[in-house]
Amino acid sequence: MSEAAGASRPVVAAVQMVSGPELGANLAEAERLVAEAAAAGAQLVALPENFPLMGYREGDKLAIAEPEGRGPIQAFLAEQARRHGLVLVGGTIPLQGSGGERVRAAEAVYGPDGRRLACYDKIHLFDVELEGGEAYRESRTLEPGRTPVVVDTPLGRLGLAVCYDLRFPELFRALVEQGAELLVVPSAFTAATGQAHWEVLLRARAVENLCYVVAPNQGGEHASGRCTHGDTMVVEPWGGVLGRLAGGPGVVTAEVDRDRLRSLRARFPALEHRIL
Repeated sequence: MSEAAGASRPVVAAVQMVSGPELGANLAEAERLVAEAAAAGAQLVALPENFPLMGYREGDKLAIAEPEGRGPIQAFLAEQARRHGLVLVGGTIPLQGSGGERVRAAEAVYGPDGRRLACYDKIHLFDVELEGGEAYRESRTLEPGRTPVVVDTPLGRLGLAVCYDLRFPELFRALVEQGAELLVVPSAFTAATGQAHWEVLLRARAVENLCYVVAPNQGGEHASGRCTHGDTMVVEPWGGVLGRLAGGPGVVTAEVDRDRLRSLRARFPALEHRIL
């Protein structure tokens, strides 16, 4: 890619993992995959939800929860962003909440100099019962966030969301109202819900908001027996899938054409036609 092309069409990368119950092993795998994305020219890399730990029980994350602004996971993310000179979206990490029984599912974003640019706490918690007896109660271990977050990056305004947030279009409208051009959705979608809804929801959020969507997912069978959907992908503002990965660990890369995004928004101004 020429220097001029790289300046106008930066590369984003979505990382897919099959995280396990050992923090050290997960960090080593994330380090390998971030380096792979950087070698492919990525200027923004996004890790999946729960990248540092997918334990045997939901409560296992409490043991590795870190205070705001310090701890080995946050230091790891800062160092990876600095080492490769890129924007790193740290999936979600468990940060200490207001009490000792629950943590925040925090999506921290680090800049090319290693400084934290923003942090979003997952708002919508996955408390559901699926067919076959599969059930989740994230509210038992997670403290919900309250505030949508958009952050300036060298690639444009980045709106932050996490997994179950994907089902709530009003959140994404709030992000677009704050100027979001790219949306990133680190996830650990279940195999069942992913097969039914993952792609259609991602493409809908891209189309209705005329945004790029970067969607890193967990993708495989974890030590607990839980199966996640995978199909990590990048979607462009007209709904086309620019790249995807079925299952297992890996990296998906795609170019972001901000000129095309702005042209689409100008020629097809659906965002300006809203009456509510």
